[in-house]
This record gives sequence, C-alpha cells and structure tokens, in this order.
Amino acid sequence: MPEFAEVEFFRKRWAQAAAGQRVKSVELHSAAKIFRGANPTAIRRALTGATYVSSEAQAKQMLFRFRRPSPGRKATACLGVHLGMSGELRVEPTGYVALRHDHLVLTTTKHRLVFSDPRMFGRVQFHVGDTAPTWWTKIAPPILSPEFTVEAVGAFLKRRARAPIKAVLLMQERFPGVGNWMADEILWRAAIHPRRLSGSLQPAEVKTLWRECGRVCRLALDTIAGRGSYLPPDLNAHIPKTWLFWHRWEAGGRDPRTGTPLARAETGGRTTCWSPARQKL
Repeated sequence: MPEFAEVEFFRKRWAQAAAGQRVKSVELHSAAKIFRGANPTAIRRALTGATYVSSEAQAKQMLFRFRRPSPGRKATACLGVHLGMSGELRVEPTGYVALRHDHLVLTTTKHRLVFSDPRMFGRVQFHVGDTAPTWWTKIAPPILSPEFTVEAVGAFLKRRARAPIKAVLLMQERFPGVGNWMADEILWRAAIHPRRLSGSLQPAEVKTLWRECGRVCRLALDTIAGRGSYLPPDLNAHIPKTWLFWHRWEAGGRDPRTGTPLARAETGGRTTCWSPARQKL
C-alpha cells in the first residue's frame, strides 16, 4: 500500500501535469467501489470545465482543488483520492484510451489524468464549498508538523502500553502515512525490536523513536517524491542501498549496517522484517 512519500509522488505527478489546465471532460466508472460515499454524477458535473487550482497530500490521502466559475462567485471542488492497496495516479497523452481498471479519467488540453485501481481498495471522495471537507480536516497532524511532539508520542504509547510497537506505528491516528515498510525502517534505525511492548520503551527510546519517525519521513519524502518541483523518474530510483528497504524482502537478506542475517515474522498482523543483531527483544 502506498505510504506517506509514495502518496506525495503521485500527487506531484498529477499536479505538474494539471497546472494551469482546464478539465475538458470527465470519464468514470460510476458503479466502481472506489466511489462509495461519493456521487459520480456530481463529480462529473462539477469538474467538467473546472480549472486545477492546487493540491496537497496528508498521511495516505491526496486533495486536488478545482475551481469553476458559477453565477455570482467561484466554487471550489475538492477531489479526494486514497490509493488503497493497488491504486495509482498516471498521466497519459490525450489520445490514450482508458483501460478496464482506469476508474477515473480527467481530460485536459494536454493530458489525461488517470486514477487506476485494479483491486478497488482505493477511494474517491468529493466536496464542493469554500471550507475544507471534514474527511480532510479530521486527518491526524502530520509527522513533520510541529504538533508531532515527543510528548504526544510518549502519551500515545502509554495508552497502548500492551500493544507491540510495530502495530502501534501503523495506527494512523498518531502516525499518519506510516505503513509497513516505513514502520520497519523506523524501528531498525531506532534499534527497537518490533515486538517490544509500547509501554516498555524507556524515555530515551521514545525520544529516539520520535526522532527516527521524522527522519525517515523526511528522507523518504526527499528521495521518493523529490525536492521542490523535481519528480524522480520512478518511486524507488533514489532510495540508498544503505536503507533496510532494499534488503527486507531479499532471500537471505542481510542488515546493511552489520551484515548479519535479517529475520521475518508476522507482527501486528503484518509481515515484519528486523535485524536481530541490532534490534534485541
């Protein structure tokens, strides 16, 4: 499932293609499960003729704003996208013919913006108005925001003292955007075993965990989504081989720091990789 930095990668992909563009037409599969809770007819009506304004990403979600002149004022249409397990945002040429799993296609003068989701675990949400929709404002404060403090993390771990720390890192209400591989990366860098109970972490370990959360998120954002207007050619092109990321699924994978064998098991309902030499239980 796409995580924090991957989501930003896909947001930038659409945003760069949509900049200054007006939506000429909207093509969608109205019965597709990704539109649960949304009105496909309203989406088509509001976005056709609208111009892309801005976008942002939070946690594992994206918000694209469009504006279409209406009598007396301009109304902002907010298109929310959650990629789910297999979703992807692509940019295709104007002559592109939509495929079976391309459930939403926005056509501009220069491109076709495609949301494809073969397994349909993703979701499209929609809102028209001058205020941000509740499904966007209720997302937890980003890890890279001032609200994500070591005190907030410590208090959260105490409330879930008997849960494995790996499972807690996947809880979006405190660690928005962190998924399976990022949680493993954070714990590996912090030298904390994924099965440690959250309540067993000492204050110094909590501070280390908090620091590595921010560090991994920032590094992932810079390497996967690129800095500024630069967008890497693909998701993983610039992730260094010194990360656990590249070794966690290798047969006979080894810790890139110690050279010792890695271990794998299910923790918190997810396949987890760690280094027994660094992360002791």
